[in-house]
Amino acid sequence: MAYTVTLPSGVEWTPQFAEEISEEKCIGCGRCFKVCGRDVLQLMGIDEDGERVAVSTDDDDDVDEYTKMVMTIAHPENCVGCEACAKICPKKCYTHGPAAV
Repeated sequence: MAYTVTLPSGVEWTPQFAEEISEEKCIGCGRCFKVCGRDVLQLMGIDEDGERVAVSTDDDDDVDEYTKMVMTIAHPENCVGCEACAKICPKKCYTHGPAAV
């Protein structure tokens, strides 16, 4: 059984929580990070050795140090299931799903 919410209009809504981001599709543009107000996401840089390093979205100077930038779900417990991240993603990287009760 999935977790559902009854909206003020009386309509039932099933939140769809961020489960996964496709690293192959993600271009690290940061649009999803900017639209998420719940501190769910973290931008990561991948260096020449394949190591992941957290990147500050405020500082563009580090960008040249990485072979690729990808978004990750750092704090899934903060997700409220609004799907704003998926709606703004130009590469359709996100997989969402309902929470089981």
